[in-house]
This record gives sequence, C-alpha cells and structure tokens, in this order.
Amino acid sequence: MTLTRERPEHVIRSERGEPVTFLEAIAEALFEEMVRDEAVFLMGEDIGVYGGAFKVTRGFLEHFGEGRVIDTPISEAGFAGAAAGAAHMGLRPIVEMQFMDFVAPAYDVITNYLATSAYRGSGIQPVVIRGPVGGGNRGGPFHSQNVEMAFFHTPGLKIVYPSTAYDAKGLLRAAIRDDHPVIFEEHKGLYRAPFLREVLPDEEYVVPLGKARTVREGGDVTVVTYGMMVHRSMEAAEGLSAERGIEVEVLDLRTLLPLDDDAVVESVKRTGKLLIVHEDTRTGGIAGEIAMRVNERAFEWLDGPILRVTAIDAPVPYSAPLEDYFLPKVSDIMKAIEYLAKY
Repeated sequence: MTLTRERPEHVIRSERGEPVTFLEAIAEALFEEMVRDEAVFLMGEDIGVYGGAFKVTRGFLEHFGEGRVIDTPISEAGFAGAAAGAAHMGLRPIVEMQFMDFVAPAYDVITNYLATSAYRGSGIQPVVIRGPVGGGNRGGPFHSQNVEMAFFHTPGLKIVYPSTAYDAKGLLRAAIRDDHPVIFEEHKGLYRAPFLREVLPDEEYVVPLGKARTVREGGDVTVVTYGMMVHRSMEAAEGLSAERGIEVEVLDLRTLLPLDDDAVVESVKRTGKLLIVHEDTRTGGIAGEIAMRVNERAFEWLDGPILRVTAIDAPVPYSAPLEDYFLPKVSDIMKAIEYLAKY
C-alpha cells in the first residue's frame, strides 16, 4: 500500500492549540508514541481500514502501514496471545478490544501469562490492552460493562481508568512506556463529551501511573471515585455546596492498580468521612477494597460509616429506564453525602 506522511486530522489539534476531546486525546497519545518508538504497534478488530469502531485509529493505517496497524480476526484470545509473543521479541504492542466486554476470551492469556511472565523469569510484557467501557449508551449487557474488578485481583497487572482528556493522553503515554501489562479502560460516554474538550499542552507530558488527583478540595466529606463518576460526583458536590453549604473533597483515583492509598487516607484524615462511588456493580466492586484499606489505616479518624454508591448487581439493561435505574445518579451521590455530613 502507499503510505502518506500526512497526520490524521484528529491527532494534530493539540499542536494547533485547539480543544481536544477525550477520544482525540487517546488518538494523539497512540500516534505520538508510535512516532516516538518504532517498537510500538497496534492490533485489534477493524482498527486499520475501518479506523476502529469509534474511529480512534482513523488514518493510522495509511500513515504507519500494515506492519504496525494490524487488523486481526475476531479472536481476542488469539491476538492477545500474539501480543505476548511480540512483547517477548522486544516490541510494545497495544491491543484494542472493540468493546472491553469482549476481553473475557483473553482472560487466560492476560492473567496466567502476561501478568506472571516477569515473575516467572520469562521477561517483561510491555502490553497495553485498551478499549471502551461503561454504560449510559443503551448498549445492553455485552457493550456496557466495567471490567476492572475481573483483573484487580491479579498481581502483575496495572489498571488505568482516566476521567479527563488531559489524563487520558498522559496516562496512556505512561502505560505504553511501562514494562508491565496494563489494562486501560476508556468510558465511551466520555469519548466525545462536549464538557471534556480541553486545550492540551503542545509539548510532551506524561501522567505517572499510581497517583490520584484531588479534583475538588473540601473539609466535610471525601468522595473517592474514577471515570465517568468523577463528573457525577463533581455535579453532586457543587450542588450541595450551593444548596447546603456542604464542602466535598473529590478524589479521582485515575489508576486502580496500584491504588494510591496515601492520597485516600490523607483525604479521609482531613474530612473524617468517606463515600466511594463507582459505576461498576456493587458486590466485589473496588469500594469494598478501599473501605478495608481505610479501616486498616485511618479507622480512628472516621466520624461515621464508610458508604458506597454503585451500580446494582445485575447485567446492564438495554431498556433506557432500566439502565437509568441501574446506573448511579447524581441524586444518589447527593443523598449519601448528606447522610454522612450529619455525623
């Protein structure tokens, strides 16, 4: 095929000083890391000719060629295994799951091989497995799941879940450069969200893995969250500040594995109250792990119970009213914060 040196339109907005969407920030990170390091290449279903289900990699095939933008068969276990082999040969594969729900067939490769390779003395596995997650788009049970806790229990993996365009670009760069396998979750509801358009730095930057950020400072209640729920929590916090004078501190985890325990504990020590919010289902969700860690390290600073607001324990519904009921709402977060603020 004939290659072009022209950069795709959606990967040069930062160079022009234009606002960038969450999706464009991811595309910029992928493109710029491929330019920086020839060992980086892409694998996934329909990512080449079609440009990906969400058009993240539109134009990449024409620029980098078939050797670095590889359209794979519909076999998640197969191309995840191929990525592992490529990593052993010194390459740095980025695997796109068209929807992260479909990562399940690759679970064995990821948990039993990629995650354990360095521990077994078989070498590093610098593989990024990225793709869209999350509900709210009426995609039903096969296109809406959050998969973080399926991998959270596995030593050797890292899990990243950004909430802003700035973090999406910086964290993905860090993930690509990391020598450990990384699960990188991208909430599809954030991809083209108008409220997330940001002017990003033109110069190169990296957001380190394992470091949370304080989105909003407050002294009454700590809310620990990530992904789409950062924005729902911020809406709740601003509403309660205006209506009730309750000042909420909102902490965005950004990286789920490893967890930034210090940031969570320091915030809880300031406020004495903790609410954990996540879109993932309730049982076995990360809220339980965070609550236990706070109980171990900051129990004496707590002035009330640790609460959680999560999705309910059910498959994600297709029905719009049912999905709205299933997902955590701003009103749910506000109610939990008000309850804690009374202590």
